[in-house]
Amino acid sequence: MLVCVPNVLSKDDVADFRCIMDGADWEDGRSTAGAQSALVKKNEQLPPDSAIARQLGDRILKALTANPRFVSAAIPLRIFPPLFNRYAAADSHHFGIHVDNAVRGDYLTGMRIRTDLSVTLFLSEPDEYDGGELVIEDFYGAHEIKLSAGDLVLYPASSLHMVTPVTRGMRAASFFWLQSMVRDAHARSLIFDLDSAIQNLVDRLGRDDPETVKLTGIYHNLIRYWAEV
Repeated sequence: MLVCVPNVLSKDDVADFRCIMDGADWEDGRSTAGAQSALVKKNEQLPPDSAIARQLGDRILKALTANPRFVSAAIPLRIFPPLFNRYAAADSHHFGIHVDNAVRGDYLTGMRIRTDLSVTLFLSEPDEYDGGELVIEDFYGAHEIKLSAGDLVLYPASSLHMVTPVTRGMRAASFFWLQSMVRDAHARSLIFDLDSAIQNLVDRLGRDDPETVKLTGIYHNLIRYWAEV
């Protein structure tokens, strides 16, 4: 399941993030890559243990937990501290085809998660750079993703994906992973579809409509059946 979530950060928040990031020290992006990914990764990132990365990451986490669409699609149990990268045309930055590590650990907090979903939060507007598309492969082919600043995309961490070479400008983003309470991707997709339908019924009929109440009960019972906490 691939889900786009708009307006996770406001344009003012994005501008503030970019101002802070522009004044920070950056390092080789391969420092957090696995053995296979390091062979095809060429970008820069904020040091994961830096105060700036942690402070900005905390702001993203607060925004995520307040976003109903994100919570509905991810059903998050644990979210890895957000990381930040940038791709510059001047340095021919790109990230070749790869798959994310199955388990990620954060040595500062001791957190270890199974990476069910990968997340990319765009921090550059599409017209700021050429290239730099996030390409995600699934059973239906390859999908090119290039969202507005402040929007994010959720996709299976098990999928092959890449960032195409940036040929003009600069692409900045936050990226991270999460472990869902619902491990099975098909079950998670069904729950998301059901919740989306319920929210549409709430808008039309109200939250106290008997059929809406019944479907809401089914939604929670399905989560109760599938959830691992």
